[in-house]
Amino acid sequence: MNQRRIPHYNQGEHTSIWLNNLNRLIFGAETASGKLFDIILIASITLSVLSVMLSSVQELNQQYSGLFNTIEWVFTTLFTIEYLARLIAVRKTLLYARSFFGLVDLLSVLPSYLALLLPGVEYLLIVRILRLLRVFRIFKLVEYVDEADTLISALKNSYQKILVFLYGVLTLATVCGSLLYVIEGSAAGFTSIPKAIYWAIVTLTTVGYGDIAPQTPLGQIVAAIIMIMGYGIIAVPTGIYGSELIKSHKVNSMRNDACPNCGKLGHDSDADFCKYCGGSIELT
Repeated sequence: MNQRRIPHYNQGEHTSIWLNNLNRLIFGAETASGKLFDIILIASITLSVLSVMLSSVQELNQQYSGLFNTIEWVFTTLFTIEYLARLIAVRKTLLYARSFFGLVDLLSVLPSYLALLLPGVEYLLIVRILRLLRVFRIFKLVEYVDEADTLISALKNSYQKILVFLYGVLTLATVCGSLLYVIEGSAAGFTSIPKAIYWAIVTLTTVGYGDIAPQTPLGQIVAAIIMIMGYGIIAVPTGIYGSELIKSHKVNSMRNDACPNCGKLGHDSDADFCKYCGGSIELT
């Protein structure tokens, strides 16, 4: 009599199959179970963030503090289990733990435990909203991630210029603040040079809180000059970043393959001929 052969798995094979299934559930956005898991996760994150926001309202916190505390620990427990499951499911645990989403997952549960020692830290749980970035993966909006890479690349390329610009602004604010401190003095609210620098920064950025204001005609003339300078200063970092953004967009839209004739890079994505030697860049 023929007997059906039952497949035999050793303990290592069982563990491997279980880990693969867990990986597909947590990271498999293309599978039905993976999509369901991500949708439930996003709903939980949204409710958790909403609970943290509402608990910061003093009237609601006084009336429902016990409920908010229970909700917080329920979500913290679930997210802790989920974080540990992610570490178990990935093949390179340390690599995931050091990644952007790995750090965000850790920071989304850490404040609850730190709040046991440092009351008030629990409001940092609002960082859980960063986990909603997974919505791009779930709804197949990966092209938006590419655009985000362009923005980040432009920011990295322009940060040195922006730092130099900020140094110039702080230097100008220090000089202007010190000048107003000498002109106005403590009678007008300029009680110290740091406070006068604070006023200069507020004025240069055109925020204008109005808590301190010059009273003398000379001080008002200097303040007017600073205000006019502020309008020109605001446009500088925008221009710096915008220029780098255009460069990054051009770089990302270029072909990565070199010209087979001259070996140079930097061709447009839809180019058929090399802009340096004129030869065809299509491999035959």
